[in-house]
Amino acid sequence: MNKPEVICLCGSTRFTKPMLIKQWELTKQGFIVLSWCALPDSYFKGQDKTHIGDRENVKEIVDEVHKRKIDISDRIYVLNIGGYIGESTRSEIEYAISKGKPVEYMEN
Repeated sequence: MNKPEVICLCGSTRFTKPMLIKQWELTKQGFIVLSWCALPDSYFKGQDKTHIGDRENVKEIVDEVHKRKIDISDRIYVLNIGGYIGESTRSEIEYAISKGKPVEYMEN
């Protein structure tokens, strides 16, 4: 049996719902999919969920963990819905390229 390809999803946390759907679609195709941590809307208790890492003072930790996910991936998929790519995602793309990882964009 061939070893399944590992894909790391990258993109803004504002795209959590599309990320979860893409994660499921890729998993059904036999890929191992790594992504950012998806939090339920109830976690935010009325707060805007964008930049939650900044508000909880964990952005640097979360960004580093995601780069380790890129390290163990064969390639990355970027969810750039509406063409949006934020600062963290741009950093992840640059990191993946510096490590020789193929980058695919899934703009909707």
